[in-house]
This record gives sequence, C-alpha cells and structure tokens, in this order.
Amino acid sequence: MVDVTLPDIGSDDPVDLVEILVKVGDTIAAEDSLMVVESAKASVEVPAPSDGVVESIHVKVGQSLKQGDLLMNFKDSSEQSENTAGSENTSNEADQADEPSKDDSEAEAQPEEDAQPAGEEQEVAFPDIGSDSADIIELPLQAGDSIAKEQTVAVLESDKATVDVPSDIDGTLVRYLVKVGDSVSQGTPYAVITRQAETSPKADSTNTNSPQPKDTKQPSAEPKKTAEESANTQSTNTQSTNTQPTNIAKPTDTQQANTKPQATDANDPVNLSSRVHAGPAVRRLANQLGVALDQVSTSGPKGRALKEDVHAYVKQQMTQPAKNQAAGVSQVELPTIDFSQFGHIETQDMSRLQQLSAANLHRAWTTIPHVTQFDQADITELEAFRKSIANDYKDQGIKVTMLAFMIKASVLALKAFPKFNASLNPDGKTLVIKNYYHIGFAADTPYGLVVPVIRNADQLSVVEIAEQLGDLSKKARDKKLKPQDMQGGCFSISSLGGIGGTAFTPIVNWPEVAILGVSRSQMQPQWNGTEFKPKMMLPISLSYDHRVIDGADAARFAQFMVKLLSDARRMLL
Repeated sequence: MVDVTLPDIGSDDPVDLVEILVKVGDTIAAEDSLMVVESAKASVEVPAPSDGVVESIHVKVGQSLKQGDLLMNFKDSSEQSENTAGSENTSNEADQADEPSKDDSEAEAQPEEDAQPAGEEQEVAFPDIGSDSADIIELPLQAGDSIAKEQTVAVLESDKATVDVPSDIDGTLVRYLVKVGDSVSQGTPYAVITRQAETSPKADSTNTNSPQPKDTKQPSAEPKKTAEESANTQSTNTQSTNTQPTNIAKPTDTQQANTKPQATDANDPVNLSSRVHAGPAVRRLANQLGVALDQVSTSGPKGRALKEDVHAYVKQQMTQPAKNQAAGVSQVELPTIDFSQFGHIETQDMSRLQQLSAANLHRAWTTIPHVTQFDQADITELEAFRKSIANDYKDQGIKVTMLAFMIKASVLALKAFPKFNASLNPDGKTLVIKNYYHIGFAADTPYGLVVPVIRNADQLSVVEIAEQLGDLSKKARDKKLKPQDMQGGCFSISSLGGIGGTAFTPIVNWPEVAILGVSRSQMQPQWNGTEFKPKMMLPISLSYDHRVIDGADAARFAQFMVKLLSDARRMLL
C-alpha cells in the first residue's frame, strides 16, 4: 500500500483542493496527475509517485490542505498484480459451473481489460475534423462513465474552430488514449469504449446486487444465457463473494464513488459539456450561480477557469445592468443574418485597430447621453492670416493649418469653461477637474482612426502646435505611435474639413466629456446690416456629455470658440 501525501508546492500557506482527477479503482501510471490544488499564487497538479491502482481517497474538493496531509492510498503495480491473480483464481473456482472456459494466458495478459464492464471493447478514432490537425482542449468524461450515442466525448480546437467530437455508439468509456493538450488528426485513436449492445440487463442486475470485483465479470457469452441461468449465476456469485477476503469488496466503494459525480452532473446541466477547462468545484459553483463557463474569462494555467473568474464574471454582470439602466440603454442581441441567401457576398476581416475603435465607440455611445451644438465661425480674416504666414514656415517643414489655430482656441475655451476639462467619476457623483490641457485630434490612417494627443498645448505657440501636428500625424500613418502618444487627452477635435460635409455628430472620446467636430469651410453671403458680403464660414459641431454639461453652457462654449476664430487677436488677450 502506497500513501500519497501533499508534496512541497513552494508555499507555506494552506492550499485548496480544487479538483480530484481520479477515483477509486482507477489504474494510475507514474507521474499521472492525481489532484489539482490551488494556492494564492498558482494551481499545481499533484503527480502519482509510481504505477498502481487507487485504493482509497481521504480528501474532498474544497478542503484546505498543507504539506504532508494524506491524500489517498493506492496499491503499487506489483501488489495489484498479486491481488488480481488471487482474485481471478477465487472467482474462477466459484463461477466455473456457470462460465464458459477462457484461455488462462489471455486472462493474465489482460488484467486491466478484464476489469472493464461487460461488453465488447472497441477502439475509436477521430473522424474528419475539418483540419489537418487540432489540439485537445477537453476530455469531459472519466473511465467508467456511460456514453450515449452523439454525446460529446472530446473537444478539439483547430486554427479555424472548436469542434465537439460525438460518440457514434452507446457504451461505457474504458479509458482515454490521449490527454488534454495533445495534437491529433483524423484517424488518431482517442478512446476505448465498450459497446452497450453487449451488456444485458441481467449483467447490470448482477453487478448491482453483487459486490464482487470487476475482474470477476461474466465473459462476452453472458448475454446468451437464459433468465434461469442468469438467476443461478447471480446466486452462485453471491455465495462466492461471501467466501472471499474482505478487501475484495472494495469495488463496491468504487461503484458508489462513480455514482456521486454522475449525480452531480445530472444536477449541473449548464456546464456539463462546457468547452472550458474547469474542475468539478468550479463547475458546481458556476451552476449554482447560473453562469455559463464559456462566457467567463479564464485566468488559470492552460486556460483553466478558477472560482475567482466565476465571481468576477458575476460581479461584472451585476454592475453592468445598473450602468445600462442609469444611461437608459437596453442591450438587445442582434440576430445573425445569412446575407448569402440574397446574393454573392465577400467577407473582410477588420484590422485590430478597427476592432478596438469599434468597441470604444460603442461603449461611449451607449453609456454617454450625447447632445450636439451646431454653430458657424467667420474665419475670413483668420484664413487670410494663415495663408500669409504659411510660406514663412514651409521651408522648415512646418505646415500651419487651421487645426493648429483651433487647438489654441480650444485651450482658451477650456480655461474659460472648466467643466469641459473634466471627467465624470464612475460613481456619477463627482467630477475630476483637470489643471492640464492635453488636446487630442482625430487622425485618419489606412489602418483606421487614431487620436494622438498634443500635451500641454497651453504652453505651446500656434507654430509649435502645427509642428507637433505634423510629427504625430506622420507617426500615425507609419504605425509608430506609442501608447503615451494617445493617452491623457482632455478634449478632442475631429476635423473633416479636408474631405467635406456641412455638419456631423462626433462621438465623445470617453473619459472626456466633450469633442469638437469641424466640417469644410465655404464662402457664404453674410448680412452686415447694410449689404451682403462674402465670408468664409466654418461649421463646428460640439458634442458633449449631458450628465456633466447642460445646453446653455454648451452654447456659450461654442460661441466663445466662434469669437476666438472670428477675431484671432482675442487669442492674445
């Protein structure tokens, strides 16, 4: 008898038992994983010290353990061989009158196969999985579990998809021939299963009523017996069992141990065939809380779901509805449409940048109550001044654009209206007023939209702002922007003037509370009190978070910007 104790796992603190990977009666090879324990730092698998058969388990899932605690006992391979031989001799003498003769050498050569349930053993292989190879991410069953036809017996993941592999026969799992993490392909044998058709109700009744060990099972000829012969066999087996040593009755404990997980699975319909790698304790917790594990972000080794992951998911789901309700948002799942039924289609993957932008814009639009204030600024004189100085800096590689003046004007407007230079705390009760002025600008690139930030714009001249605009725009096009180049913005400007349009509603760039949209300027007749004169008018669109800024303040902010742009001399005051 070999005692298996908890080894040194690199932590003096107690650890929790999160999963038991074997059951009483299982045949174990040296270094096979027996249990999984979890400390504050990591999850650790406890390996078997040698070959053998599990005799008893002294711990349960959820128990707190420390180094040296007894986990289980098992017989080593030599002891198991002796016991198996003795058990076979006793069983053969007791059942000789009822059983057909069997070749002794075959019985000695296959003691482990004799320990399987009645029926013909069949090796099964993976079918066409739609890929040259795939990795095994889950083996949801254990040796001895009953299998129904079409039930998932393995879960594979290729570079294209995750695939459930169904059983094509009814039966009982004898053992897996593969393990999680193995790379397999079509035709790879993965399990040994006994056919259900070979196991009669009589044999099941015999196994239920008799505590005899599995290696004294009836041979495959048993289904051909008559009801009378079966009854005689049952009586003989019962008498035979009573004459055997006490330890031969151990398999009864195994049957009871096998029954418990099955009962648990029956009560756990949500995650019974989940593709997520998780222990029984985690699956039980998920089912108690009504959580589908395939919706949980996992943080354990090799993608294993931990209890903390389940709790974090529940916390997220509990807080998200409150946020959506506060913002007046109803999240509705959109149906999937097969567009190919209407005609020829093509699919195109979104770039990583586009995917991130889409997620951020969706979050901002659904959580921020947007209102947009529209206005026009007379930039006739400012545009003439800009053109007059443009050539002065062209030789230095600096392009002085209208956007540089708008950034300078926005800094002055933020100083005049501090609420626009703020962020709303998640509690919805306090504002963070910023005393720095970092202005973001939307840059259009072949890879998607990015928003670089000009830092401390209040300390820069218009020419210095123009220089930084050119440098950051080039970095954006060359995909050389660093994270710090796009962080810390207080207020953003989205200029579509070079493309066209008369007005639009820009989306607030959270955690900011306002954004200024700029459309194409154009000559328009303006009445000066006595006559119409042509003026260069610039449309502006100010979107703001209505939780922080009311309409009157937004109108004043827009008018302030109009005055600064209409008379650039005001920027000097």
